Amino acid sequence: MAVLTLKSDEYKAFPEVIKDYANYVHIIKGNSEKTVCEYLQDLRTFFRYLKAKREDLDLSPASLEKISISDINVDDVRSVTERKILEFLFYVTTERGNGATTRMRKISALRSFFKYLHIKQGIIDSDPTQNIDTPKKGSTLPKYLTVEEAVRLLEAVRNDTESKTVERDYAIICLFLNTGMRLSELVGLNLESFNPDITQVKVLGKGNKERVIYINNAAREAVEGYLRIRLDPKHIRSSEHALFISAREQRISNKTVQWIVYKYLKMANLGAKKLSVHKLRHTAATLMYQSGKVDVRVLKDILGHEQLNTTQIYTHIVERNLEDAVMSNPLADVEITKKK
Repeated sequence: MAVLTLKSDEYKAFPEVIKDYANYVHIIKGNSEKTVCEYLQDLRTFFRYLKAKREDLDLSPASLEKISISDINVDDVRSVTERKILEFLFYVTTERGNGATTRMRKISALRSFFKYLHIKQGIIDSDPTQNIDTPKKGSTLPKYLTVEEAVRLLEAVRNDTESKTVERDYAIICLFLNTGMRLSELVGLNLESFNPDITQVKVLGKGNKERVIYINNAAREAVEGYLRIRLDPKHIRSSEHALFISAREQRISNKTVQWIVYKYLKMANLGAKKLSVHKLRHTAATLMYQSGKVDVRVLKDILGHEQLNTTQIYTHIVERNLEDAVMSNPLADVEITKKK
């Protein structure tokens, strides 16, 4: 199946009421195209389900895929009730195996859509999602590499004598581990994203919000090593101003970066940890916080989090470390007896 984008034929097949919503959240609210397309996919599944129920069709995922929603109109939208949404959530849970995280995203998509229709457009008199609770997501600590494992990963890249892109790949992984930037932020880097002495870099985060990340010595040296190759005259015209380019002289893709990370995790004998690109971001955040020199509010800004509670998950990782630190205080076992 082709990837849904806001310019694809798949997108053109959506009804106008949904395309108007997509344009609003993308252009006015500044949500990324990736987020908008995820919402569109959830809305498509929802309206396919409604059509299948209304016409008594097969509700299997394969059958739903064949249903077009291009004819969905305002009356169809107005007919949506809280009960129908709850029935849909029950269906995706029991028939499609959607967990809490996936259901949360679907509710978020529906809530955003119906709020837009009710508040911004006045198309519907009330919001059917208003009283629907968000499912609770189990609290899990993020996976991350220890300092020793991170060093092993970097050594695996540096010592890959068979690779023709070792400088590029080393710079990519070094930036992930030292800055905590997102995959989309790294792929979107341009040559001019860095300041002249490569001590700062501007990244475009979620919601098209720009922020500055400071570059430490290790990451700066890695980028400088790659730039000596990237700025070679034979590459200088490649893919406009993209920093990281592929063998085809195009801006490197998310999939290629993911492949690079998986490749070197395996070479470093870390493949069994089932880590991903995003886990390298967790590693950077965890190691910075574990150092004891980074306040959680500062870490929030480094990572580009909107809410502090998103960042606070890293405080739980070091709870045991903090307990050990208190217990190792030289005064921990000192008993002072009262003079008689």
